[in-house]
Amino acid sequence: MSLKRVLVTGGAGYIGSHTAKALATHGFEPVVLDNLSSGHRWAVQWGPLVEGNIADQKLVKTVIDRHRIEGVIHFAANAYVGESMEQPRKYFHNNVANALSLLHAIIDCGIQYVVFSSTCATYGVPQTIPIDEDHPQSPVNPYGESKLFVERALGWYGKAHEIRFVCLRYFNASGADPEGEIGECHDPETHLIPLAIRAAQCGSPPLKIFGADYDTPDGSAVRDYVHVCDLALAHVRALSYLARGGQSTAINLGTGIGHSVFDIQRAIQRVSGRPVPARVCRRRPGDPAVLVAKADRARKLLGWKPRFTRLEDIVETAWRWHSSEQRAVARAV
Repeated sequence: MSLKRVLVTGGAGYIGSHTAKALATHGFEPVVLDNLSSGHRWAVQWGPLVEGNIADQKLVKTVIDRHRIEGVIHFAANAYVGESMEQPRKYFHNNVANALSLLHAIIDCGIQYVVFSSTCATYGVPQTIPIDEDHPQSPVNPYGESKLFVERALGWYGKAHEIRFVCLRYFNASGADPEGEIGECHDPETHLIPLAIRAAQCGSPPLKIFGADYDTPDGSAVRDYVHVCDLALAHVRALSYLARGGQSTAINLGTGIGHSVFDIQRAIQRVSGRPVPARVCRRRPGDPAVLVAKADRARKLLGWKPRFTRLEDIVETAWRWHSSEQRAVARAV
């Protein structure tokens, strides 16, 4: 079956906007639904923007009907681990209750294909490295717990209703559109690479390194950094997989290569030619020492493999975006 018109919830955000561009590039028609609480109007460039909340079932149904939507990619969620530890109520309300409202509207409208933006945070503290999709899921923070709940809800809804889904559990999203049209822009910014770039550009505040006493080669936390454009392509491939008759599944997205916080600091120093001032702080609650993906299933089912595998290449796209005129305009909006 041909699938063209796609609803992208949270499509004004970082990964959502890159996915909307990838969809348009591959012949799909993305329609973005976003309340702009953390997304940006300027990031919606490849299809219409409907401003609103996924919890508004009447609105969701109207959008699906008006735009003749055939599939849904669901990004809209709060996504900060540290904040989720402090405000679990916020995370379960938005990431769970609102997501269920969205799913109910999708089911009522007869949508069959759903791609869900999940996370490696559903695994919790890894028992083995690299982590495959059969690893036990035992989240250590409300963010991961909220995403796991939606994964499980999709499983039960899939049994009861005619929907098939792919849960994409990705590791650390990073980088920016190589063409410079969109990039990472959060307020407040909590992600490592943008914060390290800011420290290189301005000298202050220094980059906070949360923990240098982990059981890792240099003591800092190790993560699998996967380029946002590679993630975006995986969402396109997942939709196509479902349209071809693929069965519901969960799929890891990562490079299979781990880099420490100090690795990131050094990579940005090499790319920028500037020092990255830093200071070591206490560990954050809910942060495992190492998270690295085993992504064989993505290659097998989606024909997906990351194009950006070198850390310097990932960091360079982020540096260009944060140093660009477009980024300056984005910050002013």
